[in-house]
Amino acid sequence: MKIGFPILLYLVGAPIVGGLLAGFDRKLTACLQGRAGPPLLQPFYDICKLFRKENSPICRSQDFCIWFFLMGIIFTGALFFSGGNLLLVAFAFTLGNIFFVLAEYGVGSPHSFIGAQRELIRIAACVPVIFFSAIGFYMVTRSFEINAILAFHKPIIVFLPGVFLSLVYIMDIKLHIQETVDGVTAGFSGKALAMIEAARWYETVILLGLVYLFCANKIVGGVLLSLAAFFTVVLVDNICARVKRQMVISLSWPVTFVLSVTNISVLFYLYK
Repeated sequence: MKIGFPILLYLVGAPIVGGLLAGFDRKLTACLQGRAGPPLLQPFYDICKLFRKENSPICRSQDFCIWFFLMGIIFTGALFFSGGNLLLVAFAFTLGNIFFVLAEYGVGSPHSFIGAQRELIRIAACVPVIFFSAIGFYMVTRSFEINAILAFHKPIIVFLPGVFLSLVYIMDIKLHIQETVDGVTAGFSGKALAMIEAARWYETVILLGLVYLFCANKIVGGVLLSLAAFFTVVLVDNICARVKRQMVISLSWPVTFVLSVTNISVLFYLYK
């Protein structure tokens, strides 16, 4: 895979965009709750402060796994924005998140153990939808290559509305499920925690890139669709703040399976 301008733009721009979106998320959440909220650039202040702090890993494998988690997510985005195969993107995305789970299990605390189990459930809820999206894109464009999907002459959301709604649903699960005690990151500090936050910013950009593909033949339309999806996720997360997260995750498979499989089945029937 050659390092071209799109990959360099992703490597430099993704953390900037991801950090700004994280700041916008906090500002919008505060506004909806009647608070002033932190500055828009607060996520950047936080991550710079974390990088200056001393890192205190509990076990040797912890930093190793976190490093591979970050590198795995960055590699996933590089595959995506270089126009690679969407199936490889899905596999790389899954592998990167598995390293994060291994790092959590390595901490050894009860909170981290519970957080690792929840993270595995998140992965199990989110990854199938990415594969459903790849299958749907293939049925419309006859290719798994992202460059071919981008070159399609019509907005793909017209053909895959169910798959699109499934993707937006799992975005809320992947990006916004937080607990009172964040067991997922309870055992991390300093640079390790900073790398986790950076990886999450890259993840946000990757997921919004998937949303962009649904309207890729229109650049402005694709960008607006991605921003609208992100705004919807933040809005729904605040409106449904009292909804139990266990219920959201337990409904993920029935909801996304019905929407995605029904959409793909209708598409198969129409174009067989």
